[in-house]
Amino acid sequence: MTKVLSKSAALAGLIALFLALPAHGSVNKSIKIGAGETSDGESSVNGSITIGEGATVTGDVTTVNGTIRIEEGATIGDAETVNGGLRVADNVRSENLSTVNGSIRVAGQVSVAGEISAVNGRIVVGGGSKIDNDVGNVNGEIELSGSEVGGDLSTVNGDIELADGAVIKGDLIVEKPGGWNNSKRDPRIVIGPGSRVEGKIRLEREVELFISESAEVGGVEGVMSMDDAVRFSGKRP
Repeated sequence: MTKVLSKSAALAGLIALFLALPAHGSVNKSIKIGAGETSDGESSVNGSITIGEGATVTGDVTTVNGTIRIEEGATIGDAETVNGGLRVADNVRSENLSTVNGSIRVAGQVSVAGEISAVNGRIVVGGGSKIDNDVGNVNGEIELSGSEVGGDLSTVNGDIELADGAVIKGDLIVEKPGGWNNSKRDPRIVIGPGSRVEGKIRLEREVELFISESAEVGGVEGVMSMDDAVRFSGKRP
């Protein structure tokens, strides 16, 4: 099963989860956990959720239609939304971060013990942050700046840029589009200076591939090869 199909199955599970709100959840109101406070989990249907600076949430943070904001130094479990973005400030500790329709922005020195995933949304991860498992989306840019992904990095139709010495421990994968997500535009993949892909760049479709002369990759395979890559000097191609 491809990662795209896995994301679709996960979406069905997420919606079922959101329909079963805990007793302390909200339907139409936004929720805020104050700075330094503690909670065992927060859920909403039509509301945003904000976790204050230095707060601790021992459970999950979930909403259907709303943005989730995690302020500096907070600790949470999973953060999941369907229609909304995730904003994660510096020095946050979390499990999985996921959305269906929305962007995910992770600041610096963040530790994600699980994965980061989106279906339709941009993913940005800042310097010094570490994601233990995979990072991926279907549609939307992925930008990693000085951060590390412990698993694979994948997309179907999105551009990818690794900058400031970003590291992918697994493979960088561009999946073949099909069905509703069949885009004819070639994604732009940039492996910037000092960045490293320890696994392979696995391409199931044609892309525009740029690799810095100071970057390291474990090879290119699939519908393209290393000979198809454009090598460049300087910060960007």
